[in-house]
Amino acid sequence: MYIVTGGAGFIGSNLVHELNLHGITDILLVDNLADSRKLFNLHGARFADYMDKKEFRRALEEKALGISRVSAIFHQGACSNTLVDDGVYMMDNNFAYSKVVLRYAVEMGAPLVYASTAAVYGLGGPGHFTPILENERPLNIYGFSKLTFDHYVRSELAMGHIPTTVVGLRYFNVYGPREQHKGRMASVIHHFSKQILETGKVRLFEGSGGYGNGEQRRDFVFVRDVSRLNMFFAQTGPYTPRHADSAKTYQAVVNAGSGRARTFNEVAKAVMLVHGKADVEYVPLPADLNARYQHFTQADLTGLRETGCELKFTQLEEGIRETFQATNAVAV
Repeated sequence: MYIVTGGAGFIGSNLVHELNLHGITDILLVDNLADSRKLFNLHGARFADYMDKKEFRRALEEKALGISRVSAIFHQGACSNTLVDDGVYMMDNNFAYSKVVLRYAVEMGAPLVYASTAAVYGLGGPGHFTPILENERPLNIYGFSKLTFDHYVRSELAMGHIPTTVVGLRYFNVYGPREQHKGRMASVIHHFSKQILETGKVRLFEGSGGYGNGEQRRDFVFVRDVSRLNMFFAQTGPYTPRHADSAKTYQAVVNAGSGRARTFNEVAKAVMLVHGKADVEYVPLPADLNARYQHFTQADLTGLRETGCELKFTQLEEGIRETFQATNAVAV
């Protein structure tokens, strides 16, 4: 059995679909479906069972899940809303819950690949996106909750408490199909597309953080690449070792980005290649984002490559084209 927490969310649902493409359907899908829009992400998906997140966590804590063998756990479930300031909720949901999942993975001897975030780096500029302590300065409780779990994993690994695969993937700006339910937290690719289709215009931020109008830069990574990274470290699907004795134990916290920063102006142009030319309007950065906005991100992939992962990342223009090719099949 494979377990995907957050399996109806943006990254989780794309991971389920990617597993399905490789014939894997023996999946326990875990999520909170209070937001019923997530159901559209699962159209065409195949999985064996579903559990509500609270029920799943309770079963783990009571050692009552009742699964005899777990092939891998993909822990994608989290509150990823960077504007949520409820520290008690965020630490329980993103930190305490993750510790429960980690303990279960170790007990079952199952590989665990979990979602961390580039938000741990805060306002780091060029050269400050290597996963080391000096660079880790989150701007919000979301980034802090993720960093705290990264620290916990590192500590447990250093003390030799984890004999199995545990890999944290620090997601940069992930985009792709199945993110329509995220609202304001959806990628700029999603928002730019919606703006062009509805108004014939695209709105970018005016200059900020030392960058000109629309020249702020982010590392945009295609969601299918992120799904493949998860599967690589869990040695699942096309990455399954041919012989059982050739399986490798991965233990790391690494960046999951393309390794290349692109401007918002470039993103807008790439979206226009799909939807047609549109007017560009530059608007002020919202006041509530001013103190927590990353003007620049770019993943340092050194640590990722040192694990032996040579996965090639999809170029932005190609990823955007593939995203909207899927429009007729899924909501984006």
